[in-house]
Amino acid sequence: MPFPELPPTLRAALDARGYAEPTPVQSAVLAPETAGRDLLVSAQTGSGKTVAYGLAMAPDLMGDGAAEGRLPPAGQPLALVIAPTRELALQVRGELSWLYAPAGGRVASVVGGTDPVAERRALAAGTHVVAGTPGRMRDHIERGNLSPGSVRAVVLDEADEMLDMGFREELEAILDALPAERRTLMFSATVPRPIAALAKRYQRDALRIEAAGEGAQHRDIEYRALLIAPHETERAVVNALRFFDAPRTLVFCRTRAAVARLHGNLAERGFAAVALSGELTQSERNRALHGLRDGRARVCVATDVAARGIDLPDLGLVIHAELPTDPETLLHRSGRTGRAGRKGISALLVAHNRRRLAERLLASARVKASWSPAPGADDIRARDAERIAAQARELAGVEAEAEDLELGRALLAERQPDAVAAALVKLLRAPLPAPEELAEVSERTPRAERGGAERTAGAPPARDGAEPGEGTWFRLNLGRNGNADPRWLLPFLCRRGHVTRQEIGRIRVMERETRFEVAPYAASRFAAAARRPSTDEDAHIRIEPAFPPGGLQDAGRRRPSVPRPHAATYRGGRPHRDRAAEPARPRRKE
Repeated sequence: MPFPELPPTLRAALDARGYAEPTPVQSAVLAPETAGRDLLVSAQTGSGKTVAYGLAMAPDLMGDGAAEGRLPPAGQPLALVIAPTRELALQVRGELSWLYAPAGGRVASVVGGTDPVAERRALAAGTHVVAGTPGRMRDHIERGNLSPGSVRAVVLDEADEMLDMGFREELEAILDALPAERRTLMFSATVPRPIAALAKRYQRDALRIEAAGEGAQHRDIEYRALLIAPHETERAVVNALRFFDAPRTLVFCRTRAAVARLHGNLAERGFAAVALSGELTQSERNRALHGLRDGRARVCVATDVAARGIDLPDLGLVIHAELPTDPETLLHRSGRTGRAGRKGISALLVAHNRRRLAERLLASARVKASWSPAPGADDIRARDAERIAAQARELAGVEAEAEDLELGRALLAERQPDAVAAALVKLLRAPLPAPEELAEVSERTPRAERGGAERTAGAPPARDGAEPGEGTWFRLNLGRNGNADPRWLLPFLCRRGHVTRQEIGRIRVMERETRFEVAPYAASRFAAAARRPSTDEDAHIRIEPAFPPGGLQDAGRRRPSVPRPHAATYRGGRPHRDRAAEPARPRRKE
């Protein structure tokens, strides 16, 4: 469906950008019944909403010059666009600048972290549209640098996010300062009660629009759920980056500390990575984004807030290093890729013990993901072989200069052709970061996590036909003689064996060794992880399979087959006395 009738200058701008037909949200806001009305629009990131409200408010800005598609001379702003973050506000300025350039439009920005004096000069020079963050825009209004009296339209972009970030007071101060007859357009991914209340207070007879096919922007996104062992997130991120090998990748973490840690680890492993978090200055954020856009960096590690509004070219992969807390965040993160008709991948790293949580999250977001273990080192080496072979063939197909041919013939005269080819392959492989070895994770959801029969808290799930609490026993070469204590042994076993506390059963500390129980479904995973060399200070502790304490296999040992009465036993993180293992007390004579 083509665009409806538009002013000639806007039509020319859209043609120059290759816009052949409107997106669903653009069609909705340009429908005849929306003319001159306040709008409350539900639209997800990546749906084309910036161009949508840019076109929707054109009649308000152009006034009598709409037929010719010309704006009046720049002076006091005619429209305000309020966005939650600096990056989004600057992106809005860029989008509206090319859209209104043929009409003679001037668009300014006012955002935190930039020079307010330069912004004041830009406002004084005259502008048609001002895009900014709530705090800085309110500050310019209160200081008299931005006159709100001539504003004909105001747009609240990602209104729900602004309320979540605590900008209600700033928004209300700005809206209260604007003329009562202005037009108010609110765009929000969702419309919870606070947004509905804000719309009721500041909009007049608003037309509610739920953009048809608002999930259509995710049709070009392939969702992948990658199962990993607990405590292997950073290794899994490395392997995901190597396996998918996207031109640009955005990796999401929840906290600034996690961003800093992961960014440092990726840089240490040889990835060209930058970080975005709230603690960075505006100049640092601009340098990071510039590095991504000019190709000096290929990976950006960011928090949700810092990544708001980022639009990166060739962003082919989004990695959720930490699961988002709600479906809206999942969709917003994933919507950074799969834009403008390009394909993208959204990969969720899911610890096997959090699979149920991830399944509920995906179901709430109404997206389907394919489940598989995270790519291992062998998977990446196989992919590398394909890519390097293709790259070598491409190089061999390029017409060579005479000087290069002469050098090539000289090399072949000295070395065998396969040795020269192997040297080329080695050269092409050299810049690639080494893949990580990951613990094996089964795709099957454990019975207990699938909502199976209820089991005793702290005890490992039972095998089919086995008594509850029966698990697989292991031992380590440390006992009371080495100050073994369940209080530090339990977290050590979880870390070393990539299991959770719920998957560790009884722990029995004896004189020279400690025996402990692992849930049957996790035993093979635990054994594989425990066999891997450890690089920490506990590397001297050896773990190997064992028989239950007191079993027939202990017969003939010098140590007693049954632990002493005061030997520690651990169930589900709480020490208790195993009375079945204590010697029977003599019965009192009556």
